[in-house]
Amino acid sequence: MGAYLQPDTLDEALGILAREPVTIAAGCTDLFAATESQSLNGTVLDVTRIEGLRRIGKDATGWRIGAASTWSDVIAADLPPAFDMLKQAAREVGSVQIQNAGTVAGNICNASPAADGVPPLLSLDAQVEIGAKGGPREVPLAEFLTAPRATVLTPGEMVTAIRIPDTSGKGESRFSKLGARKYLVISIVMVAARLHVQDGFVRDIALSVGACGPVATRLAALEEALRGTPLAGLPDRLQPELIASALTPITDMRASDKYRREAAVHLLRRVLDDLTLMRSPA
Repeated sequence: MGAYLQPDTLDEALGILAREPVTIAAGCTDLFAATESQSLNGTVLDVTRIEGLRRIGKDATGWRIGAASTWSDVIAADLPPAFDMLKQAAREVGSVQIQNAGTVAGNICNASPAADGVPPLLSLDAQVEIGAKGGPREVPLAEFLTAPRATVLTPGEMVTAIRIPDTSGKGESRFSKLGARKYLVISIVMVAARLHVQDGFVRDIALSVGACGPVATRLAALEEALRGTPLAGLPDRLQPELIASALTPITDMRASDKYRREAAVHLLRRVLDDLTLMRSPA
């Protein structure tokens, strides 16, 4: 094993990244699992002591979730109902011990097609804040993930935060996940929905599906079809063909591609049923 570095500032960390290849460590819940060795080769850069990386807050433009924020931090954070789907997903990330250690940025950098945090973050229009010695940049989460286990990060870069725009904080949301058992399970299908209703009509809607393609997917065509329609009967207006055409599921030991497509429709209908019932007058 090479050097183990634990900088106190972001500038120091970015300086290290600029001069040598490193393995970034935060929650470490997937770090050793992703290797075939009993030790890590090369330099390890532990970012958990950097001030501000483990902080969730709001400013004039929206919310900022620091890269080292854990899933337990998300669950405990004071966030509006639009973030409920993210909190529900956080409770599905492994055991409580994993939630206490695993980080939001680690979940997206791991880039698993079945990453629980990605569909709700997509439905929140998340932007990924990337730091580098030459200056920061922001990339939409939908563009940050390029393939299974692959992102747009280049040498010398690290994720510093996930940003949620103020406009995505409106409405209510739900997350649902289908697995072979109740706990500690890799998703067969998962969905996240955010619904903003005004005067009985759908003002805005964001729908995402995970574990049904190389990366999680926003259902842009279906969203467009549902915007402006009455809240009443919303789940019945789901168009399965618009869902199926956006997904590219595989057949594996957990489920067939046909089953995944059908399950995605049922899960979306279920979360929209829940959101519609919540918004309907007593």
